[in-house]
Amino acid sequence: MKRQITLLSIFIILFGSGFAQTSKRVLFIGNSYTAVNNLPQIVSELATSAGDHLIFDSNTPGGQTFQGHSTNSISLQKIMSGNWDFVVLQEQSQLPSFPDWQVQASVFPYAKILDSLIHAYNPCGETMFYMTWGRKNGDADNCPSWPPLCTYEGMDSLLYLRYMMMAEENNALVSPVGAVWKYLRQNHPHIELYSSDESHPSLAGSYAAACCFYTSIFRKDPMSITNDYNLPAADAANIRAAVKTIVYENLLNWHIGEYDPIANFSFDISNNMVEFTNLSTNASSYKWDFGDGETSTDISPNHVYDVNDIFTVTLIANYCDYSDTTKQSINIITSSVEDPLLQKSILLYPNPVSDQLIINLENIDEVYVLNSIGQTFTPSHTSIGTSTSIDFSSFPSGIYFLVISTNGKLVTHKAIKE
Repeated sequence: MKRQITLLSIFIILFGSGFAQTSKRVLFIGNSYTAVNNLPQIVSELATSAGDHLIFDSNTPGGQTFQGHSTNSISLQKIMSGNWDFVVLQEQSQLPSFPDWQVQASVFPYAKILDSLIHAYNPCGETMFYMTWGRKNGDADNCPSWPPLCTYEGMDSLLYLRYMMMAEENNALVSPVGAVWKYLRQNHPHIELYSSDESHPSLAGSYAAACCFYTSIFRKDPMSITNDYNLPAADAANIRAAVKTIVYENLLNWHIGEYDPIANFSFDISNNMVEFTNLSTNASSYKWDFGDGETSTDISPNHVYDVNDIFTVTLIANYCDYSDTTKQSINIITSSVEDPLLQKSILLYPNPVSDQLIINLENIDEVYVLNSIGQTFTPSHTSIGTSTSIDFSSFPSGIYFLVISTNGKLVTHKAIKE
C-alpha cells in the first residue's frame, strides 16, 4: 500500500492527540531485547507520568524468533485472547540483518503468520513491529560469512530495511527504536545505549525504546513524559527530544495513522433529491447528518429535502477507536416553486457553451449557477432586450445548472461548458 504524506493526513493523525487521558492495551511478543529492564513496565510507567494508561502483557523468552513464536503455545494463547489495541512483534536480534534469501525463508513468512493471527483474533488491533538496532561494533560472529554485518552501520541499515519491508507487506506499523538509537549515537554519543555485551540495551537504551513506544502507541509528544527513570535529567531530556524528532514529528514515516479512516463524499443534486456517494477510505461504519435534522448510517444514502435552503452535510467515518469528519454545503432548489410552462419557453444557446451563453428571456431578476457538486456561482451577465448573456469563459468544463428568477417565478436549466 502506497503512502500519501499530506498536510491533511498529518492533521488527521495529530488532531485529537491532546491531553485527555488515553488507555491502550498492548501485548509484547519478543525475546530478551524486550525482557531486559522490563521494557513493557517502563512504557507503562512513562505513560502514567504523561497522564495515560497502558495495560500490557508479554511473552519474551530469550533468543525467540518469529518462527518460534508462531508455534509457541503461550504466544498463541495471548494473541488469541483478543481485545489488544496493539501487538508488538520483535524478531531475534540478528535474523532480519542476514542475507536476503535467509530472511525471505526464515523471517518474512512467520511475520505474515503472526500478523494474520493478530487480525483474526483482534479485529480492531494493529500489528506494530519493534525495529531493533545494530550491535555496537557489528556482529563479529557473522562478519566473516556476511560482510555487511562487520560494522554497526551495515547491520543497522539492514535491520531498518527489513523491518520497514515487513511493515509495508503487512500494512502494519513500526516503532522505530533502531532509528532513535542511530540519532542518539550520532548526536549524543556520551549516552551509553548498550549493556556490556554491546548488544542488549542499557537502562538508557530501554528508556529510549520505551519513549519510542509511548509515542508510537499513544501518538503523543514524548516531551509530556515526566519520569526520567533514574537517568541523569539531561540524558532523559535528550532521549525524549530525539524521539520527538524521529517519531512524533514524522508519524506517517512509520505508518502510524496511515490506516486511519478518512471521510470524503461527493453528491449529485436533482431538484430536491440528493444522491450521496461515499468516497471514504479505511472505514467500517458511517454517520450522516443532512443538516435538516435527518440522519443516516447507510454507506451512500439518498436524501430528499423539503425546502429551499443551503444545508451543511456532515459525514463521520469510523473504524474502531478512530474517526474522521468532513462537511460540505449544498444548495437546494426544489422543483415545487418552478413554473414548467415558463421553463419550456426559455431558450439557451449555444449549449454546449464555450464563452457566452445567451438566455432568451425578458425581465430576469437574478441568475446564478450551480456546478455538479452543488457549489454556487454568481456569474457576470449583461442584458439587452430579451437576451441576457452569461459569461462562462472562466468556468471549468462540466455540467452546470442555471437558476433563473423572473417575476417571482423560478426556473432551472442545464448547461454544458465545453
